[in-house]
Amino acid sequence: VVTKYISEINFVSASRQGDIIELGITATEFGRTSITLTCEVRNKITRKSILTVEKMVFVNLGEDGLPAPHGRTEIRYVKDQFKDDEAVQ
Repeated sequence: VVTKYISEINFVSASRQGDIIELGITATEFGRTSITLTCEVRNKITRKSILTVEKMVFVNLGEDGLPAPHGRTEIRYVKDQFKDDEAVQ
């Protein structure tokens, strides 16, 4: 997977040394070979937004280096994957 595009980074507020921050990423669009995400970094305690990235596009590449289908159509959480793996066993 390679990065095709990242929109501007919008610095909403400052963080200070010692702040505990969290990074939230949400899938907003699934293409045949690409996935589009949005991102927000915020202060974990106050929930105040520190920065946002409106759009990040990643493209799956095949072994030949050309865009290749990734087979994803929806978000799949790791915790759910573990449940699916346990059900198969």
